[in-house]
Amino acid sequence: QVQLVEAGGGLVQAGGSLRLSCAASGRTISVSGMGWFRQAPGKEREFVAGINWSGSITSYADSVKGRFTVSREHAKNSVYLQMNSLKPEDTAVYYCASVWNSGDLYLDREMYRYWGQGTKVTVSS
Repeated sequence: QVQLVEAGGGLVQAGGSLRLSCAASGRTISVSGMGWFRQAPGKEREFVAGINWSGSITSYADSVKGRFTVSREHAKNSVYLQMNSLKPEDTAVYYCASVWNSGDLYLDREMYRYWGQGTKVTVSS
C-alpha cells in the first residue's frame, strides 16, 4: 500500500509559479511510474505530466508543455511538479498518482492505482 500526500498548492497570480510536491509513504515509489493529473470544477480529471521510474522519460499535456516540469527524488521518495507561467485555466485540484506494478509512465489514469488527496491551485487573472 502506498500513501501519497500532495502539498504546495495555493493562490497565485497569472504569470506566477508554484512547486507541487508529492511525498510517498508505506512503500517505495522509486520503481514506479508517477503521474500528475488535475481536475477543474465540472471537468474530467486529465493528465498533466508523467515520469518513468528513473526520471529519464517524461511526458506532458500539450496545454502545459514548456511551462511545467516534472521531476523525482528517490532519496525522498517524492515527485515534484514545477509550474511556471501559470494561467487562469490551470486552476484545478492537482493529484499525484502511482502506476501499479510498472516503472513506465502512462497517460491513461486507469493505469494508476494509488492517488493522493489533491492540492488546490487557483490562478487569478
